[in-house]
Amino acid sequence: MRKFILAQLLFFCFAHSVIAQELQSIPGFTGYAVPAESWRSKLFDPQKGVSNWTNLQQQLTYHFYLRNTGSLELSIQVRNPEGSSRLQILFDKQPFMVNVPKSEKTISLKIGKVTIKDTGFHVLHIKGLSKTGNTIAEIASIDCKGSAAVDMHFNQKERRNAASVHLRYPISDTTRVIAFYNELTIPVGADQVHSYYMANGFARGYFGIQVNSEKERRIIFSVWDAGNEAVDRGKVADSNRVQLLAKGNGVVANDFGNEGTGGHSHWVYPWKTGQVYKFLVTALPDSASNTTIYSGYCFLPELQQWKLIAAFKAPRDGKWLRNLYSFNENFVGLNGQLQRRAQFGNQWIQRENGTWLELTNAIFSYDATGKARDRIDYGAGVQDGQFYLWNGGFEAPTAQFGQIFTRSPLLSKPTIDWSKNADSAVQMTKDYEQLNKAIQAKTIDTTGSIDGIYYKIIKEGSGAFVQTTDTLTVMYQGWRFRDGFVFDQTKEKPATFPLKRLIKGWQLGLQSCKLGGKIRLYIPSGLGYGIRTRSKDIAPNEILVFDIEVLAAKK
Repeated sequence: MRKFILAQLLFFCFAHSVIAQELQSIPGFTGYAVPAESWRSKLFDPQKGVSNWTNLQQQLTYHFYLRNTGSLELSIQVRNPEGSSRLQILFDKQPFMVNVPKSEKTISLKIGKVTIKDTGFHVLHIKGLSKTGNTIAEIASIDCKGSAAVDMHFNQKERRNAASVHLRYPISDTTRVIAFYNELTIPVGADQVHSYYMANGFARGYFGIQVNSEKERRIIFSVWDAGNEAVDRGKVADSNRVQLLAKGNGVVANDFGNEGTGGHSHWVYPWKTGQVYKFLVTALPDSASNTTIYSGYCFLPELQQWKLIAAFKAPRDGKWLRNLYSFNENFVGLNGQLQRRAQFGNQWIQRENGTWLELTNAIFSYDATGKARDRIDYGAGVQDGQFYLWNGGFEAPTAQFGQIFTRSPLLSKPTIDWSKNADSAVQMTKDYEQLNKAIQAKTIDTTGSIDGIYYKIIKEGSGAFVQTTDTLTVMYQGWRFRDGFVFDQTKEKPATFPLKRLIKGWQLGLQSCKLGGKIRLYIPSGLGYGIRTRSKDIAPNEILVFDIEVLAAKK
């Protein structure tokens, strides 16, 4: 008798467990609106589910993954305290009609029963056909029951963003990387609003392109502060704050917070789908000051020129580029049901000795949303010699966490022509404005100008004029125009070098100096080091001043 009772009890518990597993409730606040709601809308509320749904032209969608076939009974937990309404619900192209009566309390209304023949992602569309009050309906949940509902997957959390997905490019810890080059293409139709396609990520920052709205797109380059403050940059000590050294024309530079803090820069730029964009990040570490200067450059295909976005000095660093990666991010969940896709190709690093090394391996990973299995629609792979990433769209995953992908080498080493500067004309104008203002204020004294360089003859020489084909022996001192900081000089012994190997400012300006003479050159940035981060003391777009005494010249 006891065995019989025990068996009956076990059967009851098992049956109750199966029934409990079959009933699945998809929270109302995890849906999506088409067209999407505004930023400030409270259409999807974690406490109420769907609320403030008033627009009959706005449909709702719910996505879920079924691991089993068989029967599926659908119902909706709903209320409408303002009046009655009529809903059309479409599931797998099968329409159902639901009449919602006026009710202060949430009630359960049957949608219908379907037979699931295929596992995978399914979508439920809800459309308001009519209403007698202001609100169409307040939806607490979509309930699913039946054999197909067992072990089904759906997002249960308020966050509706697609999982962020990453490609990490493994390199040896001993490699001293001074530059990271990557090429990024967004396929036609994959440029969803609220997307960040990040090409050049590294341990202290990230660099890529965003779709900020239907009308605005940006190039973003940011570098994190040191320390542990995650939210408010106002709380970051000066010794831990990233310092902006330079930025390109039209680039906005300010602070960022809430995901760590740091220096942010962006340039509003109408980049296009189907177009290859080239990104370059450089690093100039200084172990003495424990800092590293990170600079971000983007090649503009329509101009065939490079543009400096910004250069930042990062404290408590002093290291080379490391932890290199790319990612896709859906940074606002309003349209997290849409798929984002990016192609990353021709990755290279430049080492301290100047040689380039191609990166052909990438490791796939995803963020906490993926790790928690809140979203499982993501993937990666290799196509046409490029890595690709995708996230969102409610399709079955195509990659596993930690999976390694390998592309074929392209053997197309980057060619960086620093003289092709997209801002050269604008920067030259800015430099001349500064120089002319100083001349008018008589804070600097000049003899004349040659080929865009102001100069002053300090001592008249007795020999022939210098020519660009000469190898010169000189004593010199160089300093920054903006603050007089001396960044380089000869001391006891002179220096000897072919003039052709030096910056354009020297080549052009020294033609006004005779052998045995001494000249002061005021060199605009475009004739100096331009947008390059030349050293820890010379920022991009720096006006330079040199005193040069020509001791000897050989043809």
